[in-house]
Amino acid sequence: MERENILINYIEFKSTNLEETKIFYSHLFGWEFTDYGDRYTAFSGAGIDGGFELTDQKIENGALVVLYHGHLERILEKLKEAKATITVPILSFPGGRRFQFLDPSGNELAIWSE
Repeated sequence: MERENILINYIEFKSTNLEETKIFYSHLFGWEFTDYGDRYTAFSGAGIDGGFELTDQKIENGALVVLYHGHLERILEKLKEAKATITVPILSFPGGRRFQFLDPSGNELAIWSE
């Protein structure tokens, strides 16, 4: 079954120390982690899947809500037509592709597809 609906599918946070973050969340909440290189770890067991991206910057807006759409180029064109600001063009990652954009209030979100 092909998924196309724009549902909240994944949430990303920033982390200044991935090992400390993994210990904190696994110990307190029982979350499980899968590392993707030395700068990213995904979590499961939290009610919604997500991940932590390593950063050396001050964390001001640490959460990134990630939506899913079955046709990435189609939804990208709709966002462009709506004058959304594309902050990160389509990029590939293990398991799919995604881009990021700003909504009219300046909130940054991402949309991904296989």
